[in-house]
Amino acid sequence: MLNLGILTISDKGWRGQRGDESGKAIRDSLSFLDSRVVKYEVIPDEVDIIASKLAQWADEGSVDIILTTGGTGLSPRDVTPEATLSVVDKVVPGLTEAMRAQNFKVTPLAILSRAVAGIRGKCLIINLPGSPKAVGECLRVILPVIPHAMEIVTGEVTEHVALDTKKD
Repeated sequence: MLNLGILTISDKGWRGQRGDESGKAIRDSLSFLDSRVVKYEVIPDEVDIIASKLAQWADEGSVDIILTTGGTGLSPRDVTPEATLSVVDKVVPGLTEAMRAQNFKVTPLAILSRAVAGIRGKCLIINLPGSPKAVGECLRVILPVIPHAMEIVTGEVTEHVALDTKKD
């Protein structure tokens, strides 16, 4: 079982001016992954606060994967990628490349996403968009590879295997 943290980055959500629909969308999308949410928080769009929370959750060892939502766009307040990059040891660009490619089929605006993914210690951190619809679309793309990714991150598996998720 994988322990997950959901970190919603939203000034309005943090101030209580908006409900956390994208955090709910993450929970709703996790049904087929053997996982449980052990951490959840809504924080403002502040680099230092985001980076501190990511590092804290990853370093304390109770969270295998942190899924962030929000703050990945082009506005001046969108700083989640910068915060994430400041705390990860390795980047995992294939996850976010796959998400953007899939979402581009739905909307050309997907190429404006600056989401990143990376590893800190033995914790995988993945930035997701702030839109509930886009969250679901992104997770459908990457969730099939997450268990294998975590086996590699934790050292349980050292060989790469072919993973065929396509149905004929």
